[in-house]
Amino acid sequence: MRVGAFLLSAQFPGQSHREALDRTVRAAVEAERAGLDSVWLAEHHFVPYGVCPNAATLAALLLGRTRRIGVGTAVSVLSTAHPVALGEQAALLHLTSDGRFTLGVGRGGPWIDLDVFGGGVDAFENGFPERLDLLLRWLRGSRVGADGPQFTFPEVAVVPRATEPVRRSGLGSWLGLGEPSGPVRFPRQRQDVEGLGEGVGGGVGEELDPSGRPVAGPPMVVACTSPNGVRLAAERGLPMLLGMHSGDDDKLRMLALYRSAWLAAGRGEEQLRRVNRQHVAAGVAQVDDRTSAARATLLNAMPGWFEYGLGAHRTVDGRERTMRDPREYTELLCDLHAVGTPRQCADRLLATAERTGIRRFALLAEGSGDHEATLHNIARLGSEVLPQLG
Repeated sequence: MRVGAFLLSAQFPGQSHREALDRTVRAAVEAERAGLDSVWLAEHHFVPYGVCPNAATLAALLLGRTRRIGVGTAVSVLSTAHPVALGEQAALLHLTSDGRFTLGVGRGGPWIDLDVFGGGVDAFENGFPERLDLLLRWLRGSRVGADGPQFTFPEVAVVPRATEPVRRSGLGSWLGLGEPSGPVRFPRQRQDVEGLGEGVGGGVGEELDPSGRPVAGPPMVVACTSPNGVRLAAERGLPMLLGMHSGDDDKLRMLALYRSAWLAAGRGEEQLRRVNRQHVAAGVAQVDDRTSAARATLLNAMPGWFEYGLGAHRTVDGRERTMRDPREYTELLCDLHAVGTPRQCADRLLATAERTGIRRFALLAEGSGDHEATLHNIARLGSEVLPQLG
């Protein structure tokens, strides 16, 4: 079981952009102190749902503020980014952080962002496979050119190369011994011992090629919200990032589809067993002494944030969009995820792990909308929930 914090830089009603970003930075530092495995950063444009416009840039800051914890993007949106530019960023963060960076990518939505950044609606509807393949070639190669519908350029040198070996931190660095930025609690979570090649940074683990050999470079995950996305991830040999709206039944359906696509691509059961341990499930965590108090905290804050933040989205082509009822959606998240007493939170995570086999979680910890309450929630997640996960 490897548990991380999912940080959206959410701007709750009445808060400034700076307050939302400052809460994210402090929450990441607290997550390391609390012994969490990782922090995951979202990016959005032009809406208060999340005020971080570039998850890789914020990841760079947090990698510099921390020493042990893994930092990942959940996700960097490929439909509005040039794959080579994102690949360069990912390689830079991978090599300079001793392998603590994980690149999560996704298709994004049909938002006005596509017009602003020039990709247009076609980049969203049809362009993701080409963009993902170009990104993968950049992260795995030494020279790359392109001749496709979206990107055409002559072969150029990959600098810096993500495939160069990184320097893994020693035990003293991992524990924070002799370093100036204050105490770090001993990480409570066990290291994976089944050959995924994970370093002490807490990354998702090394991606495997079809023969089962590790692929060099930063670990990657792909956000999967549709059957096509699941098949694409499996065909490329990449683990999935599953969304907060997915319950265990949904996860099982997506895992079954992933298995079918994986085997159809000519990969074996042993490699599938390994990659299944790398999938990440997003969720929510709110820890309190009483279940009713934990739910009340989220039901008092999250519906207003959903209405304020998600309601600000504009589609790229004027298409109609439907929005979940904010309170009903918050209640669903409370039902699906780790919301309640420490024992209930641990039981919920263990039940999902036992039923689905997923052992990595990115849990939204800022659902209260309050700065200090978020830090307290993360601290309790580390001190009272993680020890019960075994």
